[in-house]
Amino acid sequence: MSDRRIGVYICHCGGNISDYVAVERVREAVEHEEGVVVAKTTMFACSDASQEEMIEDIREQKLDGMVVASCSPTLHLLTFRGVAERAGLNPYRYVQVNLREQCSWAHTDLPQEATEKAVHLVKAGIAKARLSQSLEKIRIETVPRALVVGAGVAGLRAALALSDLGISVFVAEKSERVGGWLGEFGDTYPHGRSGSGLVDELLKDLEQRENVQIYTEAELVSKSGSVGDFTVELRVKGEPITLNVGSIIVATGFTPYQPEEGEYGYGEDGVVTLPEFVRLLEQCDGQLTYQGRPVKQVAYIYCVGSRDQSGERGHPYCSRYCCNAAVHASSLAHELSPEIHQFHLYRDMRTYGKFELLYMNARKQGALFVRFNEEALPEVSRNDGRLHVKVKDMLTAGEELDIEADLVVLVTGMEPRPNETLNDALKLPVGLDGFFKEIHPKLRPVETVIDGVFIAGAAQAPRNSAESAASALAAAAKTAALLKKGYVELEPLVAMVDAEACAWCGECLEACPYSAVSQASRDGKEIAEINTAVCKGCGACVPVCPRDALQVKGYEDQQVRAMIEALGSAR
Repeated sequence: MSDRRIGVYICHCGGNISDYVAVERVREAVEHEEGVVVAKTTMFACSDASQEEMIEDIREQKLDGMVVASCSPTLHLLTFRGVAERAGLNPYRYVQVNLREQCSWAHTDLPQEATEKAVHLVKAGIAKARLSQSLEKIRIETVPRALVVGAGVAGLRAALALSDLGISVFVAEKSERVGGWLGEFGDTYPHGRSGSGLVDELLKDLEQRENVQIYTEAELVSKSGSVGDFTVELRVKGEPITLNVGSIIVATGFTPYQPEEGEYGYGEDGVVTLPEFVRLLEQCDGQLTYQGRPVKQVAYIYCVGSRDQSGERGHPYCSRYCCNAAVHASSLAHELSPEIHQFHLYRDMRTYGKFELLYMNARKQGALFVRFNEEALPEVSRNDGRLHVKVKDMLTAGEELDIEADLVVLVTGMEPRPNETLNDALKLPVGLDGFFKEIHPKLRPVETVIDGVFIAGAAQAPRNSAESAASALAAAAKTAALLKKGYVELEPLVAMVDAEACAWCGECLEACPYSAVSQASRDGKEIAEINTAVCKGCGACVPVCPRDALQVKGYEDQQVRAMIEALGSAR
């Protein structure tokens, strides 16, 4: 018999699990497994009451292992590791079994089979817990300096927040000037202040800080080291500069979608994109004119470059900010020329939150909103020297309208900015949409899989200036939490090398996506060496090793084999 003392807790998850899995039957099936001394069911394992009960069991029953069968580890792995730690149990002797996403939700129509599968999943978790070992986090000293890549509103706001927190900041901006897109805008909603004025205020404040250094015409070309102690190389106006920083915030912004020639008439005289129209509004003094002629009718075509599932005219995602920006521009045009007629051709109006007031105001000003179907897109042509937009209005049972327009404004969405050199240097993952990808949109919204590298603003997803500034503050807060205490603790679930078995063939080096493997000499032979500060424990190196010289702590061969045997055993 095993000398381990393991506690097993099976969660109802408020019915998410127990509606399809007979949790009491699962408990009965595993309570006599080798090493199990406590087996209980609970309505909500993550509740404070259940956590306190687990802590009490660990202390009173002297448990040296714990299994919680509940929901995804993405949600509560750290929760139950915290429970173990508070009770005096090494948190890496805890195993989480996912009965919700992997069992109950996957088999809602097969409760009998779902219960059977749950039994085997829990047994596999127990088998792993029996072989679990105490592990200690890897501690790394940090330097109190940060690099912000990009000097738009997100980058500048992050730099200002970091400076306020006593962290020295380097800001690298690829272009000749700071401010990004916001710096090109005039009046912004809801406060009516100019975007360039807001950028000037941020820049003026930053220039007075002794712990902030801004580089323009600067590009990050390489990175080495690990979280808390990165060495980065910038190319500033062609000259290399080396910096030592503890973390990096990527706030490289976006680029507006550029329509193809002929797309909704683009290329025709009088067909402009929304950014071009906004610049036109800012240049007009008095009445709205285009090429010296008064503009009396404007047609806006929404979702240009966005929400295109076919991929023929842009991207499948919604760029979010476009509806707000177009309606705001419409209001500015009305202020210049109150007699103007404006037609908004849209699929769905998404002026969310307080921006709904913009939409209501535009309607009061006389703007006409026409809804079209994605299967019958507006058509732009030129007849008798005038621009014409044909569209079927879904709000009037598909009546076809022919709108004459002096200007056609294509409401273009956001695209991820091309960042090939930066991507190669940082190895940041991107989503299917091409924007930088966070670990979890709700739980870890500005963190990336590269420890110490954070993302903010429209580099991560389409956002307006306020949302970009908010995410920048979140990234700054995460950076400060990382650097202010002087050290960082990393997960110990990293790859390890059996020096006797390893004969250095380089296969693991090629397989590692994080550059955590290097060649080293030890006792007269060449072997693989793991940089534990960089290794993410992904295990990519393990299966390619021809001598089985690599394993991942916490997921060693004997543990995985034990789990497989438990999954395949008869009940």
